[in-house]
Amino acid sequence: MKKTFKDYFFVSLQGILFISFIANIDFFDLQIPYWIEKVSILPAIAGVYIVLKSILQLNKNISPFPTPKQNGQLIVDGLYKYVRHPIYSGVLIACISVSIYTNSEYRLLVSILLYILFYFKSKYEEERLSLIYPKYSEYKKTRARFFILH
Repeated sequence: MKKTFKDYFFVSLQGILFISFIANIDFFDLQIPYWIEKVSILPAIAGVYIVLKSILQLNKNISPFPTPKQNGQLIVDGLYKYVRHPIYSGVLIACISVSIYTNSEYRLLVSILLYILFYFKSKYEEERLSLIYPKYSEYKKTRARFFILH
């Protein structure tokens, strides 16, 4: 399936948000109890693990673009057995947790923007997947979009 303007737009915006997250402009600090701040590193680690495991499970099907790869295969086992977009889920869990750990309201705002982007990117991706894989709409009915905020 041919990539469209939307593919490049979503990936470019995602890259900009990732760079923005790393940059961490310091304008407000969250007021979070110290113990929550320190414990938040655990879900951050879990989020990174989810991303890496999901990438390994996709194997040759991995692509930063929402349009599925030519001759790809629909993966519905592993973490995909529980959620339709575990990579996006892991990124969100990690980013929100790092925002709390670093006490950064700015990073939390970028995390919210990433959630909005991932929602629309995944919606477009699912439209494309439904065109290639007829069983995708049934799979979609039985799995949450993300682990959080679905």
